[in-house]
Amino acid sequence: MLKNLLGIEHAIIQSPMAGGITTTRLVSAVSKAGGLGMIGAGGIAPEELRKMIRKLKKKNIRSFGANLFVPWKFKVTEQGISEAYEALKPFYEKFNLDQEALVPVSYEEVENKFNEQIEVIIEEQVPVCSFIFGIPSHQQIERLKEAGIILIGTATTVKEAETVERAGFDAVVLQGAEAGGHRGSFLDPVNDSLIGLMSLIPEAADHLSIPIIAAGSIMDGRGIAAARVLGASGVQLGTAFISTEESGAHAVHKNALSADRDVPSVLTRVFTGRTARAIKNTFIKDMSELAKGMVDYPVQRSLTQPIQDASKAQNSTDYAMLLAGQGKAMARYVSAAELVQQLVVETEALGIVI
Repeated sequence: MLKNLLGIEHAIIQSPMAGGITTTRLVSAVSKAGGLGMIGAGGIAPEELRKMIRKLKKKNIRSFGANLFVPWKFKVTEQGISEAYEALKPFYEKFNLDQEALVPVSYEEVENKFNEQIEVIIEEQVPVCSFIFGIPSHQQIERLKEAGIILIGTATTVKEAETVERAGFDAVVLQGAEAGGHRGSFLDPVNDSLIGLMSLIPEAADHLSIPIIAAGSIMDGRGIAAARVLGASGVQLGTAFISTEESGAHAVHKNALSADRDVPSVLTRVFTGRTARAIKNTFIKDMSELAKGMVDYPVQRSLTQPIQDASKAQNSTDYAMLLAGQGKAMARYVSAAELVQQLVVETEALGIVI
């Protein structure tokens, strides 16, 4: 049973959103409420991760976890950066920003950081570790399992989910096409891996023996109940937790979730160089015509970050990356504990225990 495996009261997992959204306050609040709080560790330095883990341990919570980005092959050239800067020049000028020389991170640096993060996870005995964008090496998986750490993979197709299971993971997050944030596809192109969650769950349930965790714009008890009926053992919610009090999301981001119900969340590469679902805005529309001027993740994100920060500083959604799932309009502006409690009550009212 998933709850016993993870050591939690309710099979509700807070999505490990990187970029400062998943603060230690949010992780702690979700775990104290009976769910599983998760650190979004993909973008932080190993020693910063260690500090967050130790801070959480002092809060005497029952269980928590951390999520890591599996390194992916990428190559960025000086010419590519120059072309990307040229495409972004009008946006830099709009906010009177200087385009400073950028020394791009290399694949080797990303890989070394990932390896060091795994060492921190093992040394600090983090109860649960999840991964996105792929699967760690067999040796790393074995070391984590020997340390008693529960492993969760992320899949966007049944084929990926089966690969996760064969690798020895304890559970898998199924990321439906509706989900906000970066796509976790790692076997096939993103456009070939956009399966709706309600179709993905039952098909995966027919082929897997490990617990399934459903993710993709689940915002209330109805979504949880549907996922459970279709074969999921638990759920992972991201967008629903962005609007909570403990979330580190900028106020512009929180308010945008429900401010204009008619503005959709769409798939785009313009902010980071990797496909993600975000609320459609001026930057997405304007940059979509300049797609050839983008470089790979994570370098593209470094190039657009000053523009994003400047937009938020002006309390504008026009040029900020506002990651969100398709169910964003159902966001609730409450504490994380209140949200967990409401989700449990709503789900149980439908005759489903979560």
